[in-house]
Amino acid sequence: MQPDPSAPPLEGIRVVDLSRLVAGNIVTHVLADFGADVIKVEKPGRGDDLRNWKVNGVSTYWKAYCRNKRSLALDFKDPEGMGLLRKLIDTADVLVENFRPGTLERMGLDPEDLLQSNPGLIVVRISGWGQTGLWQGRPGFGSLIEAMSGFAAMNGYEDRPPVLPPLALADMIAGQSGASAVLMALRARERDGPGQVIDLSLFEPMFAALGPQVANHRLTGREPRRMGSLSELSAPRNIYEAQDGGFVALSASTQAMAERVFRVIGRPELNEDARFRTNSDRVAHLRECDDIVAEFMLRHDRDDLIQLFTDADVTVGIVATIKELADHPFLQSRGVLEEVPDDALPSFPMHAVSPRLSRTPGRIVHVGPPLGRDSASILTELGCDSATIEALASRGVLGRPEQ
Repeated sequence: MQPDPSAPPLEGIRVVDLSRLVAGNIVTHVLADFGADVIKVEKPGRGDDLRNWKVNGVSTYWKAYCRNKRSLALDFKDPEGMGLLRKLIDTADVLVENFRPGTLERMGLDPEDLLQSNPGLIVVRISGWGQTGLWQGRPGFGSLIEAMSGFAAMNGYEDRPPVLPPLALADMIAGQSGASAVLMALRARERDGPGQVIDLSLFEPMFAALGPQVANHRLTGREPRRMGSLSELSAPRNIYEAQDGGFVALSASTQAMAERVFRVIGRPELNEDARFRTNSDRVAHLRECDDIVAEFMLRHDRDDLIQLFTDADVTVGIVATIKELADHPFLQSRGVLEEVPDDALPSFPMHAVSPRLSRTPGRIVHVGPPLGRDSASILTELGCDSATIEALASRGVLGRPEQ
């Protein structure tokens, strides 16, 4: 039978997810969006700690980042539970874990042994600092990585302390990096057979996102400055307050764009001013350049500024609040938000699948499931009969579905 050309690209790929919180769930939510059968293995009665990140009693982060997955509530500290977990891993293409390095081995799940039993298995090992190196045994939540990577020291304003991001940035970057690593490993397996181990630290993708900062320091001897929303790379570039208290983001990263900005603000002569003629000139006189643009912005309301600069083909946008985004015409026109059916709510709005594939797009089937919802069906697939499943549930090895 010929394969369905419109089937999800990862249909037929099984992923066993032992991870908790954000990075691992980002890896597997990307894979699940594109058709992989992701089985979240969770502790009965407790589940992934992400379930505890609640807003008004609703596990919003769980619903969003664990969409399209199945939940198996299994106590694998119990010998029978561990046997079932090993059996499940033997059916898998990918295993994702984020225990502290060495824990998997102590549990009896050494990747070398798993690959002996399932030679095509891809094992994604997520940790703060990596499986090797001086800090391999240290705990490493994303906040520590955002600090240690150099990001926090660059973020914020020069007269204030360094600032951590208000979201799990390091985890999210690592999660996306991990998903792409799985696809590369699947391609390599398709080419020559064996699986492999992916050593994914939170630190390295975050450090890589900062670009050539070490090279810049070696060339200049200077540390990057905290500059708020200004940039040492191009000018003008900042968030500007408008007359009505709204905020506008403007970025003139090319010469043509900067020249347009000066024309829009009624100062075309600045394009011939020695302080502002080139990008290097503007960066050398950063504060003067910024003050000129800021003064213009304060004389106009936000929406008028957006219209004025947009008409002149200048890269400008509002600093949108979440309230504005929820009903914004752009998001509606692009379908960035999807209303997903939810048993506990009228519907649950969440980010649409990205990236968008023209022939085999991903899709959202359901929000993150209740704990243990799929336990019985998954064990049935492993060959367990109903009496065995009931006995395991009675002993607390298998979690019953929670509402």
